[in-house]
Amino acid sequence: MTLRKVLFSACLLMLASSTVYAETLKIGLNYPQTGRYKDQGLQQRLGAFLAVDEINKAGGVMGQPLELVIRNTRGEPRQGAENTAELIEREGAKMVFGGVSSAVAIASGKAARDRDTIYFGTLTYSNATTGAEGHKYMFREPYNAWMTAKALSQYLSRNHTNEEYFYITADYTWGWSVEESVRKFSGTEDTNAHQGVKTPFPRALISDFRGALEQAMASDAKVLMLVLFGDDMVRALNVAYEMGVLDKMQVVVPNLTLGMARQVGPTIMSGIVGATPWVWNLPYEKNYARGKEFVEAFSERYEMRPSTSAASAYSIIYQYKDAVERAGTTDSKSVIRALEGHRYTLLKDEQYWREFDHQNVQTVHVVKVKDRNTIVADEYSSDYFDIIDSMPGDEAAQTREEWEARRREAGKPTSL
Repeated sequence: MTLRKVLFSACLLMLASSTVYAETLKIGLNYPQTGRYKDQGLQQRLGAFLAVDEINKAGGVMGQPLELVIRNTRGEPRQGAENTAELIEREGAKMVFGGVSSAVAIASGKAARDRDTIYFGTLTYSNATTGAEGHKYMFREPYNAWMTAKALSQYLSRNHTNEEYFYITADYTWGWSVEESVRKFSGTEDTNAHQGVKTPFPRALISDFRGALEQAMASDAKVLMLVLFGDDMVRALNVAYEMGVLDKMQVVVPNLTLGMARQVGPTIMSGIVGATPWVWNLPYEKNYARGKEFVEAFSERYEMRPSTSAASAYSIIYQYKDAVERAGTTDSKSVIRALEGHRYTLLKDEQYWREFDHQNVQTVHVVKVKDRNTIVADEYSSDYFDIIDSMPGDEAAQTREEWEARRREAGKPTSL
């Protein structure tokens, strides 16, 4: 073979290779593989991989396959920020998402902002994420503490009026935010009448929860507000059950997920009340076709029901894809403009990305855990939640004036 023919053949091979193996569009998932929130992190990973596989089978994003690059935050803000920097600088991720702890999401979002990259908070409920610490590159897919508290308080005011509350709260930004918001909307701001105690975070011991629960039992409270999450909530509820707390008080877990309910189990969880932006039975009750498709695909693939954490990660990837395609580019500023004010329907009723704070505005649901027999009758023993109340997103969310007031209090500008 002549040199000319060899070179011509090599060019053809390179052309064919570029056609078959298009350069991937990398996105980074920054989540806890270990630590107190690892179950919620796993759900994010499962939801994300399902979305990536579906999108790639359908042709990718503008013809470019998605590639998911993952890092373990260990539930630590510093690690989350370092991971985000690495995902962007070394891996070339065009977008990063994730976080279970709000402190991790906030630190990670700032690292992304400093590198001109969008960060989507996947499971971060502190008001600060899109409030005092919000910025142009941070978008939050789930609801926040304010929205949780307004919806929960609507239910509580109807069913537990004039009753005494007791708060057990994780001592960090998410816990403070939730307690402050629930107290505000439930009329329990008087800490003498409605007492509370903080538990250490992230390294609370069983003895910390037992001591806090003993104080709750010694009070006259009828409502126990358990402002804990992940493994902390699981361990505290197990102790509460052993102590007989559940027989004396209505236990409320403000941010309730399927993963936490499964970890505790149907016997202990029965009757507990909480709030959530999404549960897997919602699409069936409201006939949301796309939501049902997601639940069935997830359940078949992983032999378990998806939690709100999985739904959030799944939704974020689809929203990023759609925004890139509307913008016609992965340039962050262009994608931000495509997201701001955008309304869509995916796994539930209509949601939208609010322009002034990048909070996702959506319906909030209040749920109560069903009895044990109903729960285990499900194919995957996961029919935990009875939807007992709901509040439209625009009613639940802060107004612009309320948001601006919080920004001024924090010494931040009133625009992102």
